[in-house]
Amino acid sequence: MKSQTTHLLPGVFKMSRRHRSRRPQNAFTLMEILLVLAILVVLASMVGVSYSRIQKSMQVSSARTQLNLLEQAVKAYQINIGTLPPNLDALLVAPGDLPNPAKWQGPYLDKQTLPVDPWDQAFQYEIVDPANDRFKIFSAGPDRQPGSSDDIETQL
Repeated sequence: MKSQTTHLLPGVFKMSRRHRSRRPQNAFTLMEILLVLAILVVLASMVGVSYSRIQKSMQVSSARTQLNLLEQAVKAYQINIGTLPPNLDALLVAPGDLPNPAKWQGPYLDKQTLPVDPWDQAFQYEIVDPANDRFKIFSAGPDRQPGSSDDIETQL
């Protein structure tokens, strides 16, 4: 009868297939995979919420910057003409009813069209007190409803 071991080199034996120990397999269990996926979902949701907050903050900041630009254009119009513009379109095209059209030095904005707010709505302009040259320019904000708490405005 033959022996279960064979000689490869003197002093080194090879074990038969029956006596070999099972090597651990290098694989992940289903539970480990599910745990990693759950952690990734939690992290992704945290990033999504942070991104949403940052985006909203940047939209409000952008609206305020555009309001400041419109405010400066209205003031420039007022300095040249002597009165507040009747509407924001007067910043781009001279109104036809100006007493002295030569005073109009526009357009008072760099672009050929009026800017829109970050929510794709037109900015609103209102003369609050014509005797004291007070006006208000505002955006209806994220809810697009004028007069709500999220309006963004400048008032002079």
